[in-house]
Amino acid sequence: MAIYTFDQAVERATQVLEAAGANRAMALSTAKGLVMAEAQGLTSHGLSRLKQYASHLSVGRVNPLAQPSIVKDSRAGVLIDADEGLAFPACELAIAELIVRAKEYGIGFAGVTRSHHFGMASLHLDAVAQAGMVGLAFSNSPSAMPAWGGKTALFGTNPIAAVFPRHNKDPISVDMSLSEVARGKLMVAAQKGQEIPLGWGLDSDGQPTTDPKVAMQGMMCPMGGVKGSMLALTVELLCVALTGASFGFEADSFFEKEGNRPHLGHVFLAINPGALAGNEIFNERIETLVSAMLLDPDVRLPGSRRNAIMVAADNKLELADSLFE
Repeated sequence: MAIYTFDQAVERATQVLEAAGANRAMALSTAKGLVMAEAQGLTSHGLSRLKQYASHLSVGRVNPLAQPSIVKDSRAGVLIDADEGLAFPACELAIAELIVRAKEYGIGFAGVTRSHHFGMASLHLDAVAQAGMVGLAFSNSPSAMPAWGGKTALFGTNPIAAVFPRHNKDPISVDMSLSEVARGKLMVAAQKGQEIPLGWGLDSDGQPTTDPKVAMQGMMCPMGGVKGSMLALTVELLCVALTGASFGFEADSFFEKEGNRPHLGHVFLAINPGALAGNEIFNERIETLVSAMLLDPDVRLPGSRRNAIMVAADNKLELADSLFE
């Protein structure tokens, strides 16, 4: 293990992606996203993904020279083509466009098509919160869960995130996948040779398993049973029908080196409180609810743990050198 500053970790990760063929902009944007997820304790979406992304670049599952671009502009709405590259540069463009549109129209909506794994969902919304706006993020992913009642994986774990800014305080930041746990946790357990709890995954016959490798070849359990399955369906349609992206069952697994270019979809929404009840009322309503929640000493605001981990890291990460090999 070695100690890295955030910038040192970003540079090392950037070098790995560039060595696999990525252009500098894509490599740097992706490295920043992975390091920030690592710094907030979400290791399943942090640097454990670096070798996966590099392997996809090396075999052509990702366009190493991708240049994301706006392909349709409809005032408050915009569609971004990720150009079959890693997702992070396209997501940065989408968020920048959202903020401009939400300032002008009160709302901004961006779809991203022909994309890849977009990492930790809530990270993309940090800039939205910093601009004083509400943000929502959704993505589909390669099939990992069956439709309710089925035995064939159709939907991805389909992460969602929401951010609500607070005046001079850290925002409320919700981030979750719609499976019982994020699939990346199975990847980490498999790498460490650990078992997973019952209720996380199923084998290819739909039977419960504690073996993460078997579950990765099989299916994930939806969060909350039928309700989680219906939410996954909703996200799948939002991210695909509106953007022209591929459904999860049309995209090969991220956990395999070989496969197709996944052509996944992401959608982002920014809402300007000033266009509705107004910023003063918005702030008062947010703080009223927060105060009521925190009357119970066992309540923790969404995002507070991730923020605390990053602050405690003090710009330093203890990382295995093997992550960058």
